Amino acid sequence: MSMSKTLFETDRQKFVRLSADARGYHRRAELFAEQAQSPGLIFNVGSIAAECYLVALCAWYGSMPFNHNFVSLMETAEEVMQFDPTLSRDIRALDDIFGICSLENYHHGAPTNEDAVSIIGICRGLSAMLAQLDDQEHFK
Repeated sequence: MSMSKTLFETDRQKFVRLSADARGYHRRAELFAEQAQSPGLIFNVGSIAAECYLVALCAWYGSMPFNHNFVSLMETAEEVMQFDPTLSRDIRALDDIFGICSLENYHHGAPTNEDAVSIIGICRGLSAMLAQLDDQEHFK
């Protein structure tokens, strides 16, 4: 098994852990949406799910991002796999609201209902991509 940029987990271990984390946060965001919780809560939990999905996808291919803002995550992910252009654009746009990983431009906006709906859609798209990988025998 190949090791990613971390010393303690193989790419497979990272993929398995982050896939489970992504699904858990995604499910929680869906539940919050069903319960009509605040858009900020739905968006923030969904954003964690999206980050986990993207890092898991990168781990599958052994290509780990150096930064976890959404533009950087997408740059790394798109080096190893194809994304629907709309999904890519929507994920990259998350940094407009949720730019907490930038030292130069730190900000956290107030997510709207539209943002909450959007993050759920992003999570569903990433979940479908992950499900396609789950059906493959990649790590042996």
